[in-house]
Amino acid sequence: MLTREGFDVAGARDGIEALALLETQDPDVILLDIEMPRMDGFEFTKTIKADPKHGHIPIIMITSRTAEKHRNLAKELGVDLYLGKPFQEEDLLKSLREMLELV
Repeated sequence: MLTREGFDVAGARDGIEALALLETQDPDVILLDIEMPRMDGFEFTKTIKADPKHGHIPIIMITSRTAEKHRNLAKELGVDLYLGKPFQEEDLLKSLREMLELV
């Protein structure tokens, strides 16, 4: 969907691979799920937000975990937008475009 809409996309299978990708790329926005192997989305967010080089990157979390406790933890860790699955593509695209205007 993102590629179809003209975004440049780089993908990682899990949080560890995403951290390695950040060594060579500087994304404008990070989209992630909570449930990932080896390093979940919460731990990834905590790690990124503590890093002076990458802490400014907005994070959009898209997940099936929609309970208030998960939303609250994500907010505490610095997630900029929390979307429950299923999500509306238009909502994501609108939010993404708004975030990119600020970058």
